[in-house]
Order: sequence, then C-alpha cells, then structure tokens
Amino acid sequence: MKHLYLLVTLLFVSFTYGQDRNGKADIDGFKLYPNPVTDGKVYISTTKNAPKQIAIYDVLGTKVLETKITGKELFLADLDAGVYVLRVYELNNVATRKLIIK
Repeated sequence: MKHLYLLVTLLFVSFTYGQDRNGKADIDGFKLYPNPVTDGKVYISTTKNAPKQIAIYDVLGTKVLETKITGKELFLADLDAGVYVLRVYELNNVATRKLIIK
C-alpha cells in the first residue's frame, strides 16, 4: 500500500512541475467544484471563460478522458470512483488539479 501512495505522490508532483508551458503556469480565476464529485458532473470556471481542452489521467498516468468544453460543465458519469489528475488548457495556460470521484 505504501508503494501506491508513493506512486500517486510522484505522479502528482510530476504533473504539477510539468504544467509550465511557454512561461505561463496557472489559469487566472481557475475554480473546480464540487470536488469530490458525487453526481457525475463537475464545473470548471475561469476568469476568461474561453473554450478549454480537458485531459484526465488515472493514478498510473493513463489518459482516461480527453475532451473540449465551451461552457463550465464537464460530465464524468463514465469514470469509476477514484483519484484522478485533471489537466485544463485554456489560451496557452494550463492548470493541473487532483480530482476525486466518489
């Protein structure tokens, strides 16, 4: 079990340090709610509300979902309960967060 926690920690740290693209890091006004997700959908809002490219990875680093949204709502009903890494790209900026689905 300790190995799993170590793997999750290393994966999360690598995503966090790897999020800098073209000198820009986090997205202004980035909000992700609710987290943990209980009803199969999550809302992602930013200051600019531009279209967003979404990538979701499991704890092993496998991409389980890739989509593009123009609004704030992202449907996650097809994902199993667990811990994921959510990566959001908007206007040459990127934000990476831990996502929990119950």
